[in-house]
Amino acid sequence: MRILIQRVSKASVEIDHRITSSISQGLLVLVGIEEADTTEDADWLAGKVTGLRIFDDDKGVMNRSVLDIQGKILVVSQFTLHAQTRKGNRPSYIKAAKHETAIPLYHHFCNELSQRLGKEVQTGTFAADMKVALVNDGPVTIWMDSKNKE
Repeated sequence: MRILIQRVSKASVEIDHRITSSISQGLLVLVGIEEADTTEDADWLAGKVTGLRIFDDDKGVMNRSVLDIQGKILVVSQFTLHAQTRKGNRPSYIKAAKHETAIPLYHHFCNELSQRLGKEVQTGTFAADMKVALVNDGPVTIWMDSKNKE
């Protein structure tokens, strides 16, 4: 699984000209799932997302997690995180998981985040044409891959 985490002061998802999800201060998490991903990948990433200390403390140092600030999380599926761009100019998405694999794992990841956060996680709609709006706070943007645990 690959995720792109953005610290936001607000974020929202619009589908068919209607806001379907929105959050105030917290994290926007874009999620890409590949066929080889498992619930263990989702659980590891959920732990990293909720524990990542990227919010400022009283001294202006990034030392607080989304849990510490009682922030919110918005999760949006994004298969394009698995784009392969080595050849040509048209990305290949062959590594992205098919719906049968991706949807249950996406829901598992969202549920795991909700449990760790202690409140409902907002989501986009899997495979929908979404308009995602955000105010990236910082900006702080972090990329993580469960297959490359650096």
